[in-house]
Amino acid sequence: MRPTVTPSWDAGRAIAWSWLAGTLLALGGCATTPPGDVGSSRDIVTESDEPEARRRARIRMELAVGYFEQGQTNVALDELKQVIAADPTFPDAYNLRGLIYMRLNDMRQAEDSFKRAVSLNPRDGNVQHNYGWMLCQQSRYDESLRAFDAAMANPTYAGRAKTLMAQGVCEARAGRFEQAERSLARAYELDAGNPITGFNLANLLFRRGDFTRAQFYIRRLNNSELANAETLWLGVKVERRLGDQVAMRQLGEQLKKRFPQSREVTAYERGAFDE
Repeated sequence: MRPTVTPSWDAGRAIAWSWLAGTLLALGGCATTPPGDVGSSRDIVTESDEPEARRRARIRMELAVGYFEQGQTNVALDELKQVIAADPTFPDAYNLRGLIYMRLNDMRQAEDSFKRAVSLNPRDGNVQHNYGWMLCQQSRYDESLRAFDAAMANPTYAGRAKTLMAQGVCEARAGRFEQAERSLARAYELDAGNPITGFNLANLLFRRGDFTRAQFYIRRLNNSELANAETLWLGVKVERRLGDQVAMRQLGEQLKKRFPQSREVTAYERGAFDE
């Protein structure tokens, strides 16, 4: 299985949507390429001809993913040790190990794990995506963007929308706002329902002074069940810039009613629209 991680929708703050855990851990199918043939052009190995070592590793891998999803990090790591002992050429194991060490904030071990996974299967877009996001967290933007490009270079990679989203977030962090807008707009075209993409695109356009376009994206998000304190607050600021006092007050009332303890409510009541 190939877990992947994506950025939180505000590019740094805690994630407010409970369903987003599914986005952070998008599971692909189990890799079953036999040892010594990773990344080659041979057909995928099926159950009938899967090597015994890989079969044992795959079963353990499924357990490790389950424990990781449940937040049992140490148990997942212990299962991974057994996966690697059974089959040290299983790239998915190193990918998940990298995610575990990211969760533990051990970036050195995470990087070692992702590099090992990449060396075993450089065409795996999920691994390149995870490696790129880890590099972005360390402000190693050029390296990060190269990893995202490597993920996108695989024509069969199914996670293009999430990688374009992560790429756009990293480009914005690096101050490359034009590139960030292009990446986020492409991600939105592929997955218009993703609130992380919609928020980041609206926020970027707001920061660049394109308030009318920012209004389009943030209104769509705030009119859905996925609105939260920060999307409503951005909506307030956008409507204020466009001079729509009615829409601004309506969003402010929603913000106070639904998220009364949020820091956005405090900012709204102080009139801190430009902070």
